[in-house]
This record gives sequence, structure tokens and C-alpha cells, in this order.
Amino acid sequence: MWRPKMMNLPTPDQALPGRDTPLEVKPEHFVNGRDIRGACPQGLKEIIVGMGCFWGAERLFWQLPGVAVTSVGYGGGHTPNPTYEEVCSGHTAHTELVRIWYDPSVITLEALLKVFWENHDPTQGMRQGNDIGTQYRSAIYVATGADLKQVEASRDQYQEQLRNAGFPEITTEIRQQVPYYLAETYHQQYLAKNPNGYCGLAGCSVGYPAS
Repeated sequence: MWRPKMMNLPTPDQALPGRDTPLEVKPEHFVNGRDIRGACPQGLKEIIVGMGCFWGAERLFWQLPGVAVTSVGYGGGHTPNPTYEEVCSGHTAHTELVRIWYDPSVITLEALLKVFWENHDPTQGMRQGNDIGTQYRSAIYVATGADLKQVEASRDQYQEQLRNAGFPEITTEIRQQVPYYLAETYHQQYLAKNPNGYCGLAGCSVGYPAS
């Protein structure tokens, strides 16, 4: 039965209850074998981004020099440890995300933000292209106040350029300390396992410079 896409975020009391136990996820990154679970490793930094479908967005970032580990997951909503089906229902308030652990001595936050802003449309609200629903909204979640200020300044710079070109306002959700829940194993590094699979982003199969 066809159901309309959710275009409004549910409140906490409207959201699905989720579960106390995290989903079982294979720990090894399919491309580089590193552990995708737990907290950001010592010496690395973390940023979490939403750019629509997380399959293509993850591939954008794991190819970058200085990016040590990527994973895909869910966050920004209310339901603990959600499944993909629950997120797609629109009743969790989560969006699809890519968590990036990177070496700041090799690649800067500024460089990562450039890849983020320039490889999706951050003005579309609850959609990204043909992918429609709250789980496809643009988002950036950071760990520290300093990173939050840098992200907001970067947004303002891109907003000025977009406004001058006649484009709408940026709708990207920018927040600090947002819980992140790993997605199921079959979603992790999906386009490495399925090279001809759906990407959703223009140019996502090519690498990008780190400067």
C-alpha cells in the first residue's frame, strides 16, 4: 500500500520507541578493515553529516586522504537504536548520516565542509533530489563548540554565495553532541560492495582533493 512521505518531524512523544540494545553490526570497515564502532579514536576528530541517501555520501568521504574511518547511521531524532525501516517510516525524526573520523593533520575540517556543501543541495528541506522524506534532510553534527562555530561560519559563507546567485536559504540542520546509531551491516560501505548501486549524488564515484 502506498503511503505518503513524512515531511514533518514527529515530536518525542509521537516517535517510535526503538530499543535499548544497539543493532548488531559487523565491526570491520569493508574497504580498509578498521573498526567502525565506538568512540572516535585518539588522535582523530569526528564530524557527522547528512546529505540525502547515505550510500553515495559515505563513498565521497572514505576516498579522501586523511579520512581514517567512515560509517553510516542514523541520528538527529528521538528513537534509540532504530532500524532502517523505522527511519524510513518518518516516525523516528532521524536522518541518514555518515560519521567521519579524520586526521586533522592531513585533512582539515574546512576541506571536509567544502566536500559537504558542494556535493549536495543544502536548500531542499526534507528531501534531496528525488529522495523525499525527513530521513533525507541535510545535516551537520559536531562534537565541540569550536567546530560548531566553524561550521556555522562556513554555512554563512556559502549562504551568501547562494543568495547572490538567487538560490533559497540553506536548510541544513547544524547541532552539537547528537547521538549517532550505526546502521545495519548491509548499508555499511554499500557502494564498495555494490559498485553499480544507487548513489544519489553527482560525482560521488570520484575522489576529491584534501585542500
